[in-house]
Amino acid sequence: MGIDQTWKVGALAEASWLTVRTLHHWDRIGLLGPSTRTATGHREYTEQDVIRLYQVLALRRLGLALETIATCLDVGIDPVRLVNEHLAAAEASIASLETLRQQLAYVHGELASDRAPDVSALIGALRTMGSAGAESGQALRRHLDDDQLQTLHDRAAVLGPGAHYLLEVEWPELYRRAEALRTAGVEPTAPRVRKLVERMDELSSLFTGGDSGVSAAVRSAWRHEPAAMSGDPTAPADAWHDLTAYLDHARSSTA
Repeated sequence: MGIDQTWKVGALAEASWLTVRTLHHWDRIGLLGPSTRTATGHREYTEQDVIRLYQVLALRRLGLALETIATCLDVGIDPVRLVNEHLAAAEASIASLETLRQQLAYVHGELASDRAPDVSALIGALRTMGSAGAESGQALRRHLDDDQLQTLHDRAAVLGPGAHYLLEVEWPELYRRAEALRTAGVEPTAPRVRKLVERMDELSSLFTGGDSGVSAAVRSAWRHEPAAMSGDPTAPADAWHDLTAYLDHARSSTA
């Protein structure tokens, strides 16, 4: 396609299997709109608009709400990286479950034959069950009690298919981006830092239902296990304390 190619709303709707009404709605809510005008004043979509449309549709397939998609794209989160991370997490879970399946099949066979299974097999099955899931999820279990974990579980159920993405992909990515801004010397009062903080707090409210106890426990997990929570094995604990102060400064500037 040519570098100067543009599309009217009807042509883009037909090419993307969307309706004109859908594209008009996305324009009204600020998710995606035509960014140029013809000499006669008619608005048209550019190649950059089409790229954003592809990103919107890709994230929508993950079950994310339009508002969440807009936030992700506006703060500069790379959808390709997010999908790759989601895929990697899914593949790791599949591998872990396959290991567990094999171990349980062995234990089942031994028990069905009235033989005592090897103790090491039982220990291996228990370890596999304990290691299932993302490191951030395991870290949360070390800092939240059963009732608090149930609150997170219930809230995640309400959020639906997007819960995994929000908790294990977007949230850590927001913290990584905030740390990058901090280390680059960007003032915490800068609009882009405040925007990240607002999204962090929005996610916190989504998952905790406004429960301050749960919020405090989640912050404790981040404070004591930043490597697991951020998905970055090199994340030092002392850097987290500096980042906490940085984010708190940004929050106070919006009050």
